[in-house]
Amino acid sequence: MYPRLLRPTSKQSFFLFGPRGVGKTAWAHEEFPDALFFDLLDYPTYSQLLAAPQRLGDRIAQGHKSWVVVDEVQRVPELLNEVHRLIETRRLRFVLTGSSARKLRRRGVNLLAGRAVTRHMHPFTALELGDDFDLKRALRWGCLPLACTGERPRDYLASYAATYLREEVQQEGFARNIGAFGRFLEVASFSQGSLLNMAAVARECAVSAKVVEDYFSILEDLLIAVRLPVFTKQAKRRLVAHPKFYYFDAGVYQAIRPRGPLDAPEQIHGAALETLFLQQARALNDYKHLGYGLYYWRTATGEEVDFVLYGERGLCAFEVKMAETVRPDDVRGLLRFRADFPKAKAHLLYLGSRRWHDRGVEVLPFLECVTHLDRWL
Repeated sequence: MYPRLLRPTSKQSFFLFGPRGVGKTAWAHEEFPDALFFDLLDYPTYSQLLAAPQRLGDRIAQGHKSWVVVDEVQRVPELLNEVHRLIETRRLRFVLTGSSARKLRRRGVNLLAGRAVTRHMHPFTALELGDDFDLKRALRWGCLPLACTGERPRDYLASYAATYLREEVQQEGFARNIGAFGRFLEVASFSQGSLLNMAAVARECAVSAKVVEDYFSILEDLLIAVRLPVFTKQAKRRLVAHPKFYYFDAGVYQAIRPRGPLDAPEQIHGAALETLFLQQARALNDYKHLGYGLYYWRTATGEEVDFVLYGERGLCAFEVKMAETVRPDDVRGLLRFRADFPKAKAHLLYLGSRRWHDRGVEVLPFLECVTHLDRWL
């Protein structure tokens, strides 16, 4: 098992959110070997606690001093009232894992009023995989643990897309028309790494723009997609307003994205490369508490920077190129960005092996950057 960068809190209860399959349960077993576990994906446990949430306290022995793990807590949101009571009256400490906060927010349930912090888990990072990180494999199959270590990543990802992204959404009652939602998942994949045109997606799915907006919100609430906003701080140029869209993992994106003779492989792989960088940056930002907000930058005239990280630690800009050579035009967006923000640290990542500076832009091999990304954040 690869050691994860996520470190547990020492004393306080916490929520641990992350998409299905990123390893939350395995991590909790590894970090809290003496904890009492309640798995809400186990039907008997789920049905008993759903019928009577107070049974949670009844099943924890008096004098229990170790941690208590409630896995997939969003399946029984009412449990949080009992968790709150047990924290207050018996000083118990909880790890509350979940793949969605949607039900918790919509039910208006007790989110423990600051008695539990919130942490996030992501797919494997290159830092966690170390020497076993394989860029070509990560581009094709992503970094979910079973996709990284399993012998049949294609089958696993196909099952993930079919079973989780469709059936789980239906079981949780998030989308009434699962057929329309399935079509939406594929149509959304064509927007990977691109400006999100809600009206165009709605037309392709043959549903209303309101339904499509709900679908995108479902993806975000299930933590399987992110909409990246445009960086508008102290804007000196006219900028676009639409966010960019990404599925959370390059392998999940590749599994959902339809392919045909008219699809350019470089376009698909280019979006996967951007996704791979984004998932690494999001993970390190959360695990190391760097405090960056993640954005992109694009002017109305087309100059663009793929990723902008902004926070108390500084301002970083990254452009990702699916090429083994760098052309002079490749740094144009970064140069325009630095003209507006001279203090920004600008980086161009490409698939070659040489490293140099070009007019204030650091040109880096993609592999070198992601395997030591903490050096550049």
